Amino acid sequence: MPRRYAFGRAEEATHPDSVKAAFSEFFSTFIFVFAGEGAVLALDKMYGDTALGASSLVVIALAHALSLFAAVASSMNVSGGHINPAVTFGTLVGGRVSLLRAIYYWIAQLLGAVVASLLLMLATNGMRPVGFSVASGVGQLPALLMEIIMTFALVYTVYATAIDPKRGSLGTIAPLAIAFIVGANVLVGGPFEGASMNPARAFGPALVGWRWRYHWIYWLGPFVGAAIAGIVYEFGMIQSEAPHHTHHQPLAPEDY
Repeated sequence: MPRRYAFGRAEEATHPDSVKAAFSEFFSTFIFVFAGEGAVLALDKMYGDTALGASSLVVIALAHALSLFAAVASSMNVSGGHINPAVTFGTLVGGRVSLLRAIYYWIAQLLGAVVASLLLMLATNGMRPVGFSVASGVGQLPALLMEIIMTFALVYTVYATAIDPKRGSLGTIAPLAIAFIVGANVLVGGPFEGASMNPARAFGPALVGWRWRYHWIYWLGPFVGAAIAGIVYEFGMIQSEAPHHTHHQPLAPEDY
Protein backbone atom coordinates (compact mmCIF):
# COMPACT_ATOMS: atom_id res chain seq x y z
CA MET A 1 0.00 0.00 0.00
CA PRO A 2 1.19 3.57 -0.56
CA ARG A 3 2.71 5.19 2.50
CA ARG A 4 -0.16 7.64 2.73
CA TYR A 5 -2.46 4.74 3.70
CA ALA A 6 -2.37 3.09 7.10
CA PHE A 7 -4.14 0.16 8.70
CA GLY A 8 -3.71 1.64 12.17
CA ARG A 9 -1.56 0.57 15.08
CA ALA A 10 -2.77 -1.98 17.60
CA GLU A 11 -2.68 0.57 20.41
CA GLU A 12 -4.97 2.84 18.40
CA ALA A 13 -7.81 0.36 18.95
CA THR A 14 -7.85 1.09 22.69
CA HIS A 15 -6.49 4.62 22.63
CA PRO A 16 -8.78 7.01 24.55
CA ASP A 17 -8.92 9.37 21.57
CA SER A 18 -10.20 6.57 19.33
CA VAL A 19 -12.87 5.58 21.83
CA LYS A 20 -13.96 9.20 22.33
CA ALA A 21 -14.12 9.72 18.58
CA ALA A 22 -16.27 6.61 18.11
CA PHE A 23 -18.67 7.71 20.86
CA SER A 24 -18.83 11.17 19.30
CA GLU A 25 -19.80 9.64 15.95
CA PHE A 26 -22.42 7.49 17.67
CA PHE A 27 -24.12 10.38 19.46
CA SER A 28 -23.95 12.78 16.51
CA THR A 29 -25.35 10.21 14.09
CA PHE A 30 -28.09 9.51 16.62
CA ILE A 31 -28.96 13.23 16.71
CA PHE A 32 -29.06 13.46 12.92
CA VAL A 33 -31.10 10.32 12.25
CA PHE A 34 -33.57 10.97 15.07
CA ALA A 35 -34.38 14.43 13.74
CA GLY A 36 -34.28 13.53 10.04
CA GLU A 37 -36.42 10.40 10.26
CA GLY A 38 -38.51 11.99 12.98
CA ALA A 39 -39.52 14.81 10.64
CA VAL A 40 -40.73 12.25 8.12
CA LEU A 41 -42.84 10.49 10.75
CA ALA A 42 -44.16 13.81 12.06
CA LEU A 43 -45.45 14.72 8.60
CA ASP A 44 -47.00 11.28 8.30
CA LYS A 45 -48.68 11.80 11.68
CA MET A 46 -50.12 15.15 10.63
CA TYR A 47 -51.13 14.44 7.06
CA GLY A 48 -51.19 10.66 6.70
CA ASP A 49 -49.59 8.61 3.97
CA THR A 50 -50.14 11.16 1.23
CA ALA A 51 -48.02 12.22 -1.72
CA LEU A 52 -45.01 14.35 -0.84
CA GLY A 53 -45.90 17.99 -1.40
CA ALA A 54 -43.52 20.90 -1.86
CA SER A 55 -44.02 22.17 1.68
CA SER A 56 -43.37 18.71 3.13
CA LEU A 57 -40.20 18.42 1.07
CA VAL A 58 -38.96 21.75 2.44
CA VAL A 59 -39.69 20.61 6.00
CA ILE A 60 -37.73 17.39 5.52
CA ALA A 61 -34.80 19.21 3.89
CA LEU A 62 -34.75 21.74 6.71
CA ALA A 63 -34.86 19.06 9.41
CA HIS A 64 -31.91 17.27 7.83
CA ALA A 65 -29.90 20.46 7.33
CA LEU A 66 -30.49 21.81 10.84
CA SER A 67 -29.79 18.53 12.61
CA LEU A 68 -26.71 17.80 10.50
CA PHE A 69 -25.32 21.25 11.26
CA ALA A 70 -25.68 20.57 14.97
CA ALA A 71 -24.32 17.02 14.66
CA VAL A 72 -21.23 18.02 12.67
CA ALA A 73 -20.50 21.08 14.82
CA SER A 74 -20.79 19.09 18.06
CA SER A 75 -18.44 16.34 16.93
CA MET A 76 -15.94 18.09 14.66
CA ASN A 77 -13.38 18.74 17.38
CA VAL A 78 -13.56 15.16 18.66
CA SER A 79 -14.00 12.91 15.63
CA GLY A 80 -13.92 15.25 12.65
CA GLY A 81 -17.70 15.22 12.34
CA HIS A 82 -18.23 12.51 9.72
CA ILE A 83 -21.76 11.39 10.78
CA ASN A 84 -21.81 9.29 7.60
CA PRO A 85 -20.10 6.03 6.55
CA ALA A 86 -19.71 7.48 3.04
CA VAL A 87 -17.83 10.53 4.35
CA THR A 88 -15.59 8.20 6.34
CA PHE A 89 -15.01 6.12 3.21
CA GLY A 90 -14.15 9.22 1.21
CA THR A 91 -11.53 10.22 3.76
CA LEU A 92 -10.22 6.66 3.83
CA VAL A 93 -9.80 6.65 0.05
CA GLY A 94 -7.99 9.97 0.34
CA GLY A 95 -5.65 8.57 2.99
CA ARG A 96 -6.94 10.87 5.72
CA VAL A 97 -7.97 8.19 8.23
CA SER A 98 -6.59 4.76 9.03
CA LEU A 99 -8.62 1.67 8.19
CA LEU A 100 -8.94 0.86 11.89
CA ARG A 101 -10.35 4.32 12.67
CA ALA A 102 -12.74 4.01 9.73
CA ILE A 103 -14.07 0.67 11.02
CA TYR A 104 -14.63 2.24 14.45
CA TYR A 105 -16.56 5.08 12.85
CA TRP A 106 -18.69 2.78 10.68
CA ILE A 107 -19.75 0.68 13.65
CA ALA A 108 -20.54 3.77 15.73
CA GLN A 109 -22.49 5.44 12.93
CA LEU A 110 -24.61 2.39 12.19
CA LEU A 111 -25.34 1.79 15.87
CA GLY A 112 -26.28 5.43 16.34
CA ALA A 113 -28.73 5.22 13.45
CA VAL A 114 -30.28 1.98 14.70
CA VAL A 115 -30.68 3.24 18.28
CA ALA A 116 -32.20 6.50 16.98
CA SER A 117 -34.70 4.55 14.87
CA LEU A 118 -35.63 2.26 17.76
CA LEU A 119 -36.16 5.10 20.20
CA LEU A 120 -38.08 7.04 17.56
CA MET A 121 -40.45 4.13 17.10
CA LEU A 122 -40.96 3.93 20.86
CA ALA A 123 -41.42 7.69 21.23
CA THR A 124 -44.01 7.80 18.44
CA ASN A 125 -46.04 4.98 19.98
CA GLY A 126 -44.99 2.38 17.44
CA MET A 127 -44.82 4.28 14.15
CA ARG A 128 -42.78 2.26 11.67
CA PRO A 129 -39.68 4.09 10.37
CA VAL A 130 -39.96 4.93 6.69
CA GLY A 131 -36.38 5.22 5.51
CA PHE A 132 -35.85 5.56 1.76
CA SER A 133 -37.44 4.15 -1.36
CA VAL A 134 -37.23 4.66 -5.11
CA ALA A 135 -40.25 6.57 -6.41
CA SER A 136 -42.55 4.94 -8.92
CA GLY A 137 -41.31 5.36 -12.48
CA VAL A 138 -37.78 6.40 -11.50
CA GLY A 139 -35.86 3.14 -11.89
CA GLN A 140 -32.89 1.69 -10.04
CA LEU A 141 -30.06 3.06 -12.20
CA PRO A 142 -31.30 6.67 -12.20
CA ALA A 143 -31.73 6.43 -8.42
CA LEU A 144 -28.19 5.05 -8.09
CA LEU A 145 -26.82 7.85 -10.27
CA MET A 146 -28.65 10.44 -8.17
CA GLU A 147 -27.09 9.07 -4.98
CA ILE A 148 -23.62 9.05 -6.57
CA ILE A 149 -23.87 12.66 -7.73
CA MET A 150 -25.34 14.03 -4.50
CA THR A 151 -22.84 12.20 -2.29
CA PHE A 152 -20.00 13.43 -4.50
CA ALA A 153 -21.19 16.98 -3.87
CA LEU A 154 -21.41 16.33 -0.14
CA VAL A 155 -17.96 14.79 0.27
CA TYR A 156 -16.38 17.35 -2.07
CA THR A 157 -17.78 20.05 0.23
CA VAL A 158 -16.45 18.22 3.29
CA TYR A 159 -12.98 18.09 1.77
CA ALA A 160 -13.03 21.74 0.72
CA THR A 161 -14.27 23.18 4.00
CA ALA A 162 -13.14 20.74 6.70
CA ILE A 163 -10.08 18.87 5.40
CA ASP A 164 -8.12 20.98 2.90
CA PRO A 165 -4.96 22.20 4.69
CA LYS A 166 -5.41 25.59 2.99
CA ARG A 167 -9.00 26.01 4.22
CA GLY A 168 -7.94 28.63 6.79
CA SER A 169 -10.84 30.41 8.45
CA LEU A 170 -13.21 28.61 6.08
CA GLY A 171 -13.11 25.68 8.49
CA THR A 172 -15.27 27.71 10.85
CA ILE A 173 -18.26 27.46 8.54
CA ALA A 174 -17.64 23.84 7.55
CA PRO A 175 -20.65 22.48 9.51
CA LEU A 176 -22.87 25.08 7.89
CA ALA A 177 -21.61 24.37 4.37
CA ILE A 178 -22.01 20.62 4.87
CA ALA A 179 -25.54 21.08 6.23
CA PHE A 180 -26.45 23.37 3.34
CA ILE A 181 -25.39 20.92 0.62
CA VAL A 182 -27.33 18.10 2.28
CA GLY A 183 -30.44 20.25 2.60
CA ALA A 184 -30.13 21.38 -1.02
CA ASN A 185 -29.66 17.81 -2.23
CA VAL A 186 -32.76 16.67 -0.33
CA LEU A 187 -34.73 19.27 -2.27
CA VAL A 188 -33.36 17.77 -5.49
CA GLY A 189 -33.40 14.04 -4.85
CA GLY A 190 -36.18 13.72 -2.29
CA PRO A 191 -39.05 13.21 -4.75
CA PHE A 192 -37.04 10.71 -6.82
CA GLU A 193 -35.38 8.38 -4.32
CA GLY A 194 -35.42 10.10 -0.95
CA ALA A 195 -31.91 11.63 -1.08
CA SER A 196 -30.02 9.62 1.53
CA MET A 197 -26.31 10.27 0.77
CA ASN A 198 -25.69 8.38 3.99
CA PRO A 199 -25.75 4.57 4.41
CA ALA A 200 -26.26 4.88 8.17
CA ARG A 201 -29.24 7.20 7.69
CA ALA A 202 -30.73 4.56 5.37
CA PHE A 203 -29.74 1.50 7.41
CA GLY A 204 -31.21 2.41 10.80
CA PRO A 205 -34.80 2.95 9.59
CA ALA A 206 -34.51 0.03 7.15
CA LEU A 207 -33.56 -2.37 9.95
CA VAL A 208 -36.07 -1.15 12.52
CA GLY A 209 -38.88 -0.66 9.98
CA TRP A 210 -37.80 -3.74 8.00
CA ARG A 211 -37.90 -2.03 4.61
CA TRP A 212 -35.14 -3.43 2.38
CA ARG A 213 -36.43 -2.80 -1.14
CA TYR A 214 -33.58 -1.37 -3.26
CA HIS A 215 -31.58 -0.83 -0.07
CA TRP A 216 -28.33 -1.58 -1.91
CA ILE A 217 -28.69 1.70 -3.79
CA TYR A 218 -28.25 3.63 -0.56
CA TRP A 219 -24.92 1.91 0.09
CA LEU A 220 -23.38 1.62 -3.35
CA GLY A 221 -24.35 5.10 -4.54
CA PRO A 222 -22.95 7.02 -1.56
CA PHE A 223 -19.76 4.95 -1.41
CA VAL A 224 -19.03 5.43 -5.12
CA GLY A 225 -19.77 9.16 -4.96
CA ALA A 226 -17.65 9.57 -1.83
CA ALA A 227 -14.72 7.66 -3.34
CA ILE A 228 -14.77 9.81 -6.48
CA ALA A 229 -14.86 13.00 -4.41
CA GLY A 230 -12.03 11.81 -2.17
CA ILE A 231 -9.83 10.98 -5.15
CA VAL A 232 -10.66 14.15 -7.07
CA TYR A 233 -10.06 16.51 -4.17
CA GLU A 234 -7.18 14.73 -2.48
CA PHE A 235 -5.14 14.10 -5.60
CA GLY A 236 -6.47 16.85 -7.86
CA MET A 237 -6.98 19.84 -5.58
CA ILE A 238 -4.74 19.39 -2.57
CA GLN A 239 -1.79 17.73 -4.35
CA SER A 240 0.11 17.66 -1.10
CA GLU A 241 2.46 15.22 0.54
CA ALA A 242 1.04 12.26 2.43
CA PRO A 243 -1.18 13.28 5.37
CA HIS A 244 0.23 13.57 8.86
CA HIS A 245 -0.65 10.00 9.87
CA THR A 246 1.75 8.40 7.40
CA HIS A 247 3.82 7.16 10.33
CA HIS A 248 0.73 5.41 11.60
CA GLN A 249 -0.08 7.99 14.23
CA PRO A 250 -3.72 8.32 15.27
CA LEU A 251 -5.37 11.28 13.62
CA ALA A 252 -6.07 14.43 15.52
CA PRO A 253 -9.53 15.81 14.85
CA GLU A 254 -8.09 18.72 12.91
CA ASP A 255 -6.33 16.26 10.58
CA TYR A 256 -9.41 14.15 9.97
